[in-house]
Amino acid sequence: MTYVVTENCIACKYTDCVEVCPVDCFYEGENTLVIHPDECIDCGVCEPECPADAIRPDTEPDMDKWVEFNRKYAELWPVIVSKKDPMPGYEERDGEEGKMEKYFSEAPGEGG
Repeated sequence: MTYVVTENCIACKYTDCVEVCPVDCFYEGENTLVIHPDECIDCGVCEPECPADAIRPDTEPDMDKWVEFNRKYAELWPVIVSKKDPMPGYEERDGEEGKMEKYFSEAPGEGG
């Protein structure tokens, strides 16, 4: 099992989770964070730290696409280990639907 970051993080990017991670497996992009699924040790300490409820275990339904998304971008983005301020306007975007299509050219599980 691994934990993954889902759509709720996009355009909010709370970083409360990164400081509690014992293996530094969070990576930061412009609009979101991801967890490297091969580095995550499944401890789960990050999940309750996320105010947007964006961190989920891969055992939930339809998480394969998010595992793929997290793996893809963890290979491209730099590691993040310190908390930062959330993105400007995060209050309005917290819980917003359709953020994946708005901020990424392809949804998880589509294209390459």
